[in-house]
Amino acid sequence: MASGIFAVLDDIAALMDDVAVASKIATKKTAGILGDDLAVNAEKATGFLASREIPVLWAITKGSFLNKLIIVPIALLLNSFLPVAIQYILILGGFYLAYEGAEKIIHYLFHRPKKGEEVIKEQEETGEVAENAKIKSAITTDFILSVEIVIIALGTVLTEGLYIQILTVSVVALVATIGVYGIVAIIVRMDDAGHSMVKRANGKGIIAWIGNGLVKLLPIVIKSLAVIGTIALLLVSGGIFVHNIDFFHHLFPSIPAVIKEFGFGLVAGALVVGLVTLVKAIIPKSKSTN
Repeated sequence: MASGIFAVLDDIAALMDDVAVASKIATKKTAGILGDDLAVNAEKATGFLASREIPVLWAITKGSFLNKLIIVPIALLLNSFLPVAIQYILILGGFYLAYEGAEKIIHYLFHRPKKGEEVIKEQEETGEVAENAKIKSAITTDFILSVEIVIIALGTVLTEGLYIQILTVSVVALVATIGVYGIVAIIVRMDDAGHSMVKRANGKGIIAWIGNGLVKLLPIVIKSLAVIGTIALLLVSGGIFVHNIDFFHHLFPSIPAVIKEFGFGLVAGALVVGLVTLVKAIIPKSKSTN
């Protein structure tokens, strides 16, 4: 009896060891997309009132956990029964990410800054509705990025047994959510930590100097994340197209991969923005004629 228990424990230990090794490899392979995920979600989780930062971030984090809970079993099932569907899902997600990135660039370049009554009206429209809209957008973007993270992780253990596949993908998904949103939480609370340090040091000494530095650094970090997040969206989307569409993969072989992926992402995003704008222009006209 005792020998049977020890044999089971030995099997469990061996399984956990295999999972640890596989998870380490999978995490390394997803490091790039995790960096992009961090940049995108940090940018989306900022810009709220200080009192709303943590509640908003927690809402997005819960959404991210739910995303993983949905994606992991579906990815495992599709990989077993309909693997070709994964490729099409990735491509559709790539178009969504490209749209988000291109829309931000177009808005920055061509939309004039709002003044006077427009600003007042926009401020009146902000609040719970705007907050919920941003949370929804962040969770949707997280879903697309999570799909790629899970699929890349799954791709590293395709030759392993089902148990190792399930545990490895689950570990990577869990680490991705905790790691990304843990760092985002640190970023969004940077200024509060700085204010606290200044207050405790009575505005004097190196602690106060560091605190003031954190307060001044936060706006720079937020603006940088807005730029980095936009670039990351286009790079991720372009990478999806290049790696999943054979024609694009072999197109322009002399151009560096980063430039090619960014270019594909930008072009695809601009096309989707144009299509969405056209549909929005047609729908009101069709409604008015009715």
